[in-house]
Amino acid sequence: MAAPAQKNNKPGKPVGKEAQPLIIAKTPAEEQRLKLEKLMRNPDKPAPIPDRPKEWNPRAPPEFVRDVMGSSAGAGSGEFHVYRHLRRREYQRQDFLDKISEKQNKDDEYLNKLEQNKQAAEERTAKRRKKREKLKQKKLLVKKAKLEAKSKKEEDDKSSDKSC
Repeated sequence: MAAPAQKNNKPGKPVGKEAQPLIIAKTPAEEQRLKLEKLMRNPDKPAPIPDRPKEWNPRAPPEFVRDVMGSSAGAGSGEFHVYRHLRRREYQRQDFLDKISEKQNKDDEYLNKLEQNKQAAEERTAKRRKKREKLKQKKLLVKKAKLEAKSKKEEDDKSSDKSC
């Protein structure tokens, strides 16, 4: 059998695929629509899910600073910019550490609040459970008392019938 004839006679191109017109998205909504249409053309193919970006960490401070410098007196014209960059990096690092500690404190507060809420809910349910049990016991006692009274009454009726 002969190979299927190709329309444009170019080797390497798949035979069955038609050329898709190039559509340029003008708005973000249109871009998203095009991506969804592309995904829905082949629903069996898994959708690409990118990995989560890693959290940014500042560069660690140097172990030992050899050139201790300031922004004034005796610094050359190029040294000022070096100082400025070092200072900016250090401020950025300090801000990052502050944010991390603040986030940690908020997480701890949240966990404590959850624990307190759970404990309060448990106390409320225990109190209500105790109340239900108490009512149940009371009903059982009333029921037993009625049965005893009824059986006693029947015995009295039987004994009075025998005596007559």
